[in-house]
Amino acid sequence: MKIDAIFLGIDFGTGGCKVTAVTGDGSVAGDASTEYATEFARPGWSEQDPDGWYPAMCSSLKKLRENGADFSKIRAVSFDGSTHNAVLLDEHMHPLRKTIMWTDQRSVGECALLKKEYADVIFRTAYQMPAPTWTLPQMMWLRNNEPEVLKKTRHVLFVKDYVRYLVTGHAATDYIEAQGTLFFDMKRQTWAEDLVKLSGLDMDALPELVKPADVVGKVTGQAAQETGIPEGTPVVCGTSDSAVEDYGAGAIEPGDCIIKLATAGNVNVMTGVARPFPTTLTYSHVIPGMWYTVSATNAAALCQRWFRDAFCEFEKQEADRKHCRVFSLLDQQAEASAPGANGVMFHPYLQGERSPYWDPDLRGSFTGVAISSTKGDFLRALLEGVAYSLRDCYGTIEEMGLPVKRIFLIGGGARGKLWSRIVSSVFNLPVMVPVPGDASFGSALLAAAGTGFFRDSAEAVKTCLHVDREIHPDPELAAFYRKGFEKYRAIHDALAPVYRNNQTQP
Repeated sequence: MKIDAIFLGIDFGTGGCKVTAVTGDGSVAGDASTEYATEFARPGWSEQDPDGWYPAMCSSLKKLRENGADFSKIRAVSFDGSTHNAVLLDEHMHPLRKTIMWTDQRSVGECALLKKEYADVIFRTAYQMPAPTWTLPQMMWLRNNEPEVLKKTRHVLFVKDYVRYLVTGHAATDYIEAQGTLFFDMKRQTWAEDLVKLSGLDMDALPELVKPADVVGKVTGQAAQETGIPEGTPVVCGTSDSAVEDYGAGAIEPGDCIIKLATAGNVNVMTGVARPFPTTLTYSHVIPGMWYTVSATNAAALCQRWFRDAFCEFEKQEADRKHCRVFSLLDQQAEASAPGANGVMFHPYLQGERSPYWDPDLRGSFTGVAISSTKGDFLRALLEGVAYSLRDCYGTIEEMGLPVKRIFLIGGGARGKLWSRIVSSVFNLPVMVPVPGDASFGSALLAAAGTGFFRDSAEAVKTCLHVDREIHPDPELAAFYRKGFEKYRAIHDALAPVYRNNQTQP
């Protein structure tokens, strides 16, 4: 087998599509990305138009070709995407409405009902507790508010599965993606009919279940013309972005831990057996027989993007003029601010919060602002606040007693050296930054493993993983941040009652 064969990973994250071309030795032959919009029509709502994903993929692939990637060498493709997000389709496989995203908080009432009436059976069956992030309460909200949509629904897919259907003509999903619905039976590894009934969906509408590394079709002639990927290229199913991120970053043994600085933030710990816990998420791993526990914050790098778009028009124009990344300019301002951001503190609850509070009423805040506060102070406070939020998530891992032997820091935010140093010192633990350490890279490895280039999925990672740098905490800074974290928690505790049942509209 040729080492210069290319395997393509296509990631549909919450904020955009990234494609990465990887050779058989793990070298990156190129990558490209395209953002797409999330709509926030009302407070707590979060939706995306399914018609935006495929064009974003085509745009990213075009950029990849223009950057020199040789598409004639592509041997296989695999997909991943953010989970929980149901694409509801009619009999012609056309979307019936915009997709409710995992960050959406509208189904609070449905979750309250599920907790009151069905919490035990749901946790026993699906290993999770009801929260607005799951597909089940989202579908219940539609049943209560848009029943005509569910009546017209003939097929259900999820983000990456819908785009893969457009590429191959074959509809399926993998069992890890299915675990994100809250109507999947973890022990039997199949759809849980009694929980599906609660959702209002028909069992017949649910897709075929396959393994993440299964080949589920080939690139059609039409898709080849639109994407540039050779017709007939094998397409591997893929899985959720979280699962493939952990896998591609090298977290393939019990005790491996992932800290993720992407649109959302995760603290994921790999385990040899399932460890369901009421305030965490539990998923199967790409490596058969393994599992991982997730403690997650809703907004991480999303906060950076929000601040950029809301307050940094000058920096965006300056980045265009200098042909550099706008976040590099923002990091320079943040680094000019002292640790602790001269008293400014940020809580990243822009879309409510998951771990450890599971409180959809929480809202983001800057506190400690003075007349002397600079934009750099706000930017540094944002980086520190997200790090504190992740440390808050890690507290649940400590509460569960899960052993952690090594930590990998991944996601777009991990590229920022300042943010990486802050995270290491806030956690007071050494972290390794794999390269590229993202979902599209993991998907590319899965494409290679699924088509037999490697003996199995584990060999693909062991062969291809590269660590860019290892970061050790600064003892003095770690002590400073330990006190800062206590203040962070105290501010949360003080403000949470203020936000509860907060009226945002008359």
